[in-house]
Amino acid sequence: MNLLEIQNLKVHFPVQQRLFGRAKEFVRAVDDVSFAIAPGETVGLVGESGCGKTTLGRAVIKLIEPTAGRIVFNGEDIALLSGAQLRARRRQFQMIFQDPYASLNPRLKVTDIVGEALDIHGLAVDASARRQRLEGLLKAVGLDPSHALRYPHEFSGGQRQRIGIARALAVEPRLIVCDEPVSALDVSVQAQIINLLQDLQQERGIAYLFVAHDLAVVKHISRRILVMYLGRLVEAGDSASVCRSPRHPYTQALLSAVPVVDPDSKRQRILLTGDVPSPIHPPGGCPFHPRCPVAEARCKIEVPTLRTVKPGHFAACHLAKGD
Repeated sequence: MNLLEIQNLKVHFPVQQRLFGRAKEFVRAVDDVSFAIAPGETVGLVGESGCGKTTLGRAVIKLIEPTAGRIVFNGEDIALLSGAQLRARRRQFQMIFQDPYASLNPRLKVTDIVGEALDIHGLAVDASARRQRLEGLLKAVGLDPSHALRYPHEFSGGQRQRIGIARALAVEPRLIVCDEPVSALDVSVQAQIINLLQDLQQERGIAYLFVAHDLAVVKHISRRILVMYLGRLVEAGDSASVCRSPRHPYTQALLSAVPVVDPDSKRQRILLTGDVPSPIHPPGGCPFHPRCPVAEARCKIEVPTLRTVKPGHFAACHLAKGD
């Protein structure tokens, strides 16, 4: 049984209002996306800035209200929940935010930032139990428990992200959405945070939806990869298959931009022309066709569906060949 199943999820934001409050135009940030995550699995979500991946990640745990679709978590559609019912379920899914500087309240000490969730959900019976649990969380993420009385500005970027991870772990979630958790950090610190997330997953059986624009990082940490473009999934499959044999031209272009250590590598760089189209007025047919180097006439008319090109590997491209 899957831990999370996303079915035909849509998130549309109104941008222009008519009279009587009816929207005239919408930003189609997420447009009919479906996927699943198994318990303890890491699924990577990649794409350019503005493709909708952060919106999708936030909608999955209802930090953003979806316009349509189902969010089935542990067999229950949480898209239908709100208020106290949703709050009771939030113990099971948490989020690690991209910016370790903006995501922590500068007026609170670490003991309050991490301990707030313990207080809200009543996970510590008294002050002693709260202190012991807080110390255990800080040790788990590689921080000195004696730093619990410090403020966020007294820590480095990598240490702040560890505090954010400890906050997410405080309620013992089954799923964590990682929204580009290492993109704001130095390369050496990135590796430390990635290794920490993997260690915590092995110890606690947590599932991750790992959102990033760096395919090299996603390939390293994820078992499966979802590639997103203009609010839609254009390719999906296990990490090795997508990275070794990408079938969608957009995925091929993303992979061609990943730095290669071998100076003698003959890999050809694919340069995409033009800008990402507006999600308010997306192009007809395949959303990628205005920038696609191999687009044909049918690509401008027919919308491709996400179809199987090999077992466990899917691509939304008319020209993708199966095995």
